[in-house]
Amino acid sequence: MKLSIKSVAVLFLGLALVSSCKSKKPNSVKLGKNSTATGITYNKKGGFQVDKKFKGQPTGPNLVFIEGGRFTMGALEEDVINTRDNLERTVSVQSFYMDETEIANVHYLEYLNAIQKDSSQEFYESALPDTLVWKDELAFNDSYVEQYLRYPGFRMYPLVGVSWTQATDYCTWRTAAVNNDLAMKNQKGKKSTTKRKGKAAGAEVKAAPAFSAGQRLPIESGIVLPAYRLPTEAEWEYAAKAMIGTQYEDENQVNQRIYPWDGPSMRLARGKHKGEMLANFKRGRGDYAGIAGKSNDKAIITTEVYYYPPNDFGLYQMAGNVNEWVFDLYRPLSYEDMNDLNPIRRNDFMDNAKNYDRKNNNSLIDNHSRVYKGGSWADVAYWLAPGTRRFLDQDSSTSTIGFRCAMIRAGTNK
Repeated sequence: MKLSIKSVAVLFLGLALVSSCKSKKPNSVKLGKNSTATGITYNKKGGFQVDKKFKGQPTGPNLVFIEGGRFTMGALEEDVINTRDNLERTVSVQSFYMDETEIANVHYLEYLNAIQKDSSQEFYESALPDTLVWKDELAFNDSYVEQYLRYPGFRMYPLVGVSWTQATDYCTWRTAAVNNDLAMKNQKGKKSTTKRKGKAAGAEVKAAPAFSAGQRLPIESGIVLPAYRLPTEAEWEYAAKAMIGTQYEDENQVNQRIYPWDGPSMRLARGKHKGEMLANFKRGRGDYAGIAGKSNDKAIITTEVYYYPPNDFGLYQMAGNVNEWVFDLYRPLSYEDMNDLNPIRRNDFMDNAKNYDRKNNNSLIDNHSRVYKGGSWADVAYWLAPGTRRFLDQDSSTSTIGFRCAMIRAGTNK
């Protein structure tokens, strides 16, 4: 039985009417006109105001969305140095955002330029990376000392010589800088809309009050982004493993990942680039790159932040190139003293610093010991496994440690 075009049109119209009759429940993005608690209409003059233009949290510059979930946190590699400080346990992390790359030299130079204009000379000098981390009496690294941070040829190379404290200060500045820029752009958009409406009506319209730099918009506006910060150790490890790429197998994720990619090898296993290196690391004593040619990892020291393929979350260089600071205070028993939802160690709660007796040089651990992860250009492959962890004083820096920022996802998990 053939249906005429008219019959099909009537059928679709009927389906549309039926679907429109179904009540649409409000959500955080589409609240509806009235409060479901009081029935009072939103945005009445003198009443409670809500932003109807809110479309969900905007993605900040350089950030990649990381959908949260459950994973097995901890070291999967053999514990060759017998630290036993990251035993396997199941935890869950909420959705968040993370920089797709490590913070590059050009990003930090932008920061230095800004604070040199509006901060004290003392703070500016405290923010300068330690370029002497390259200096070695037995190595000719002089050119890195002088040029690595500022020479244009190194602009998209990862920042090094920065301490945990400096990285945290950068996150604070970046939050203010990005939100200020978003607010200014929003203000310009409102001005142009007002101008067009005024011309169309043939009447003068008073311009909206100008947004001044440094002024903070209310959080209810939906334009203000949450704070940039260092990722927690759990977030960093979850993002590095990127087990979302194994979902084709089974929910239990029986086959774990040693590195941020499948398999135990440091080379691509298939495709036209088969055999090429997946990370920048030290292959052995005196071997920082391999021989010249295809077996070379193309980097004697660090390399550009976008050079190697990203993992299944779209994050670059989560293994090798430079280690990365995370937020957590280091404790060898963090796997025991933990919450299984969004775990973090922010202080010495339940594991006091006095237990380690740093004062009498019986340990290197104190309340300034911060975790770093990921392996670097100067590390062997063992340290590229996301479950491995080391620590350093929060005011120290090296030529092998950089960082990237993270941000909470405010609202839905997807």
